[in-house]
Amino acid sequence: MPSLLDELIEALRCLPGVGPRSAQRMAYYLMQRERAGASRLARALVRALEGLHHCERCNTFTEGGVCERCASGRRDATQLCVVETPADLNMMEQTHAYNGLYYAIMGRISPLEGVGPRELNLERLLARACDGVVSEVILATNFTNEGEATAHYLGELLRLRGLKVSRIARGLPVGGELEHTDIGTIAQALIERRPLEGA
Repeated sequence: MPSLLDELIEALRCLPGVGPRSAQRMAYYLMQRERAGASRLARALVRALEGLHHCERCNTFTEGGVCERCASGRRDATQLCVVETPADLNMMEQTHAYNGLYYAIMGRISPLEGVGPRELNLERLLARACDGVVSEVILATNFTNEGEATAHYLGELLRLRGLKVSRIARGLPVGGELEHTDIGTIAQALIERRPLEGA
């Protein structure tokens, strides 16, 4: 049976980019120098797991049924920007170049990782995009191979339903991810978005 310390180290390895050595350093640091911080972290994680849910409209995290952004009457409800993650959504929002609504698909199509359209629950996105109010869907998936494949797949699905579909411009570097890109580059890419061409 693993020790409590081994359990903590293994639990920390679930974080992205954290290998065995990093997890071990974090565990020792928390136990030796930051016990109060470790306790605060544990409480915050438990509260977040119990209190956060997916927004019924944009699929990001919220404490209620619908997040503040989706409930706001000041947003342009005719535009829907599709992003991979809530972190990408936050980066788009920080540009102040977009005033529409969002939908986070919580991933991207990646056959090598066993993630297809079914795993992303894209039916929910289609229902949201075809609500009769949305007239343009802006695809803001990352410019990775998986992000491009996801944008192409979504573009085909949405165009078949009569929606105008555009893709953010390649102001972002190929292979780049929104979360790690500067705000000015994201703003320019959003402003210079273009229609997604058919196959």
